[in-house]
Amino acid sequence: MSQTDFDFVVVGGGPSGATAAQELAQAGWRVMLLDRQGRPKPCGGAIPPRLIKDFDIPDHLLVAKVTCARMISPSDNRVDMHIDQGFVGMVDRCDFDEFLRARAAASGAERRQGIFEEIKRDEAGTLWVSYTTSTGKSHAHGDLPRLIKVSTRMVIGADGAKSEVARHHIPKADQTKYVFAYHEIIQAPLADKQHDAERCDVYYQGQVSPDFYGWVFPHGNTMSVGTGSADKGFSLRSATGHLRRLAGLDDSPTLRREGAPIPLKPLPHWDNGRDILVIGDAAGVVAPSSGEGIYYAMDCARTMAKAAHQALISGEPKHLKKGRKQFMKQHGKVFWILGVMQYFWYQNDQRREKFVKICEDRDVQRLTFESYMNKQLAKKDPMAHVRIFFKDMAHLLGLART
Repeated sequence: MSQTDFDFVVVGGGPSGATAAQELAQAGWRVMLLDRQGRPKPCGGAIPPRLIKDFDIPDHLLVAKVTCARMISPSDNRVDMHIDQGFVGMVDRCDFDEFLRARAAASGAERRQGIFEEIKRDEAGTLWVSYTTSTGKSHAHGDLPRLIKVSTRMVIGADGAKSEVARHHIPKADQTKYVFAYHEIIQAPLADKQHDAERCDVYYQGQVSPDFYGWVFPHGNTMSVGTGSADKGFSLRSATGHLRRLAGLDDSPTLRREGAPIPLKPLPHWDNGRDILVIGDAAGVVAPSSGEGIYYAMDCARTMAKAAHQALISGEPKHLKKGRKQFMKQHGKVFWILGVMQYFWYQNDQRREKFVKICEDRDVQRLTFESYMNKQLAKKDPMAHVRIFFKDMAHLLGLART
């Protein structure tokens, strides 16, 4: 085999890309981590205890520790769901992502900053990754770009939703659904009794989102306020302004605004059957209903990095498909359940009202947080699931009070 510049080129330095780069560098591979290091995507920044434990996240990165989620219905019914033991960590994505990139570099990955351009294969079958970077030489319109090419044995696309790597190299990459998310990072109000630094507020109201939800998440000195929708005609910015007025945050200074698509369905394929694969948002591993993606992105990266490791060692690309199968075996059922839940409960305000009412139930609260915190369906109390099923049916059939 001819020598290449790297064994792996990872395109994208978010949580999934940085995690994959770290895993592979620790295994002894020559890894390049390419990141444009722009602004992070819109994200509430919630990470569960399972992520903190599995990926050894230091406490100093947690800008807030949430112990309650407040669900708010169209009629302004407010249901507080308390975490009996533990907390959900909140991170600032700028600091969190940079920590992960730096840790990957400390493990041996070579960091490079630039904009991914394309992947090509030469006559010998070698992959070449092209990217542009600044030369540092100024002209009238800014720094001059420089095109750089590196050769590699395998490419890992961690370049987010609507991934360029996936679009050009992964079969059926267009077969997924997206929610378009937008949020505003604002200065947290001081001495405000309306907002608890340990509580996330979730708005299930048609004016905030016709098919998703709006959020107000604490981030220490700042807050994330935003919403999402798959309806391209729905104004996310106007809805966020409406949400800020509802939450009494319209006078708080806005520090930055961000928007991006978020996939809500895993791609049917994560590799090209040979030497290109995708992970994280690029693979579509974001939980329906909640839009949660950080844990799944990092777990996907770890699983697929191990699969890629085996594929190179053995020369058998089939390990890449086994990696996806392993991930979906662990998380696919949760994704399916959350997808069904979103389809049924987010359709209109009448159903959203019933959904928030169901959240008053202690069985629902306990099993929801057990599943979220541990990243697996709670199984130790089967009768609780039976009780929830009959309560859900009562609400759907209009037999329960709202």
